[in-house]
Amino acid sequence: MGYDLERFVGYVNEGLLCCVCRDVLERPLQAPCEHAYCSGCISSWLIHHQSCPEDRLPLDVSTLRPLYRYMRNDLSRLQIRCVNSGQGCETVCSLETLHTHEDKCPFTLIPCSYTGCPVQVERRGLESHLSECEFRSRACPSGCGHTLHSTDQSQHNCVAELRTELELLRAEMLCKMEEVRHEMESRLDSQRRHMVQKESLLKSEVEDLKGQLSRVVCDVRALLGAERLRRQELAEAELEKRELLEMLRSLQPYRGQPNRDDAVLGQKQPTTGVPNEWPAQAASQSLPSAPSISTLVLPMSPNPGEGSRKAGPRNLPLDCAKRKSREVTVI
Repeated sequence: MGYDLERFVGYVNEGLLCCVCRDVLERPLQAPCEHAYCSGCISSWLIHHQSCPEDRLPLDVSTLRPLYRYMRNDLSRLQIRCVNSGQGCETVCSLETLHTHEDKCPFTLIPCSYTGCPVQVERRGLESHLSECEFRSRACPSGCGHTLHSTDQSQHNCVAELRTELELLRAEMLCKMEEVRHEMESRLDSQRRHMVQKESLLKSEVEDLKGQLSRVVCDVRALLGAERLRRQELAEAELEKRELLEMLRSLQPYRGQPNRDDAVLGQKQPTTGVPNEWPAQAASQSLPSAPSISTLVLPMSPNPGEGSRKAGPRNLPLDCAKRKSREVTVI
């Protein structure tokens, strides 16, 4: 609602009056048709109507705009009496400074700050009322710490008040302890369930690890057995290598001499195409060495078939030695 026109001193332009309440504009708004209204008045009007209250043209809240600046300046310069003029305030101020004056006006009625007191007094007499108000409160003179009202001082009992407060504190503490106990029990239950789940998971993991460990142990044992066999084979191969080396060293003096058995076989087997005649010098050179290898070669029989059959078993060690020497050479 607007300001009462009777509160103003001097002439008030009609353009500054609200088209709804016909009082001086308060928080003014302007329609597109240039009619001005109090913001509270036009909001209430548009709830039930959708037109301007002055010329009935269509109107909506979204189309409302602030008042023109020159009209706001004219409105601010209007002189108005204080709202407390009925209580004796004779102040006349501009509409712009009205709220500042009313916030400090000594004639403004203020309710008493004490709880239960229904009295409203002027701002200038508030302090004297507070000092005499029967609802004022003060600390207990006996030192119990309670705040007493003037009407309760005759009925106050410090021991009873303290006992009541103690019982209240005890009940509150028991309630809190019960809540804490329930909360702790719920947490312990949840942690217990979590630990049981973790224990089952750990047991399953331990069983898996045991199975893996047993498999690893089996694999390690198999590897150790294979390593042992490999070492034995290496030792046997080393021993055989040494034997072959010794045999090769023992056969080295005869490496440059012709094999007497091969010569004999060449003479007895004409089908091979080898000439049957041996040079006399070669025969004379091979004769001294015949006794040294007599253990390996036997005298040949006149019969070629018998000679080859009898000489075959005696030549077997020599063939083995040659084959092993070739293998060693390849290695």
